[in-house]
Amino acid sequence: MKLRVLLFASLRERAGTGELQLDGVPEGCSLQGLKAQLTAEHPELGDLTHVSGVVGEEYVPDSTILQAGQEVALLPPVSGGEQDPLYDGVFELASDPIDLEALRLRVEHDSCGAVVLFSGNVRMSNRGSDVTGIDYEAFSKMAYPEMARIFDRCRQDHGDSDGTHPEHALRMLCVHRIGHVGVGECSVLIAVASPHRDAAFCAARFLIDELKASLPVWKKEMYADGHHWIGDRS
Repeated sequence: MKLRVLLFASLRERAGTGELQLDGVPEGCSLQGLKAQLTAEHPELGDLTHVSGVVGEEYVPDSTILQAGQEVALLPPVSGGEQDPLYDGVFELASDPIDLEALRLRVEHDSCGAVVLFSGNVRMSNRGSDVTGIDYEAFSKMAYPEMARIFDRCRQDHGDSDGTHPEHALRMLCVHRIGHVGVGECSVLIAVASPHRDAAFCAARFLIDELKASLPVWKKEMYADGHHWIGDRS
């Protein structure tokens, strides 16, 4: 089905347009599903978790089922509204190469004395074969809520989970590539900022370990003479 999506403020600036015309939106798609589709097709929009949806002249919850031909407005938090979403954790799927320095600058904050970056890169050999690259596939509708649960557990274990101890607040960012990633390129980036270095190190290790264990992202390792789905035991 077709939908018209209106973008405002920072979303309009990131997209370079105030309106997107979407075709092929699945029937019965919810606002949450629309956000996931937009994030996959337009990664430049960034995380849409805290973006409000308006249909007609009414705010609607993420569970709202959208109808063909509707006009949906997406509104980022207004001034004085919600806190920086990096304190909750931001997850993005990216089809373009990851800019490590740009992500480091996004997560840095004057309240944080430590910034830890983990870059997972495609290596040149594995399983006794020369690797030519890796193809990544993600189930975005599940990846975003699953990563939100991972961020939440990370705050519980390594940071300020209820906002009462800002001296232990974490700022967390994870970007994972989809599509083809060449040898030597970054396939996943974890960035954590914290007032203290121990929490930043521990949180970054927790995030990458949990992501690898449960996030619905698959990788097909490519060789000159074939390929192999990593984790496939068939």
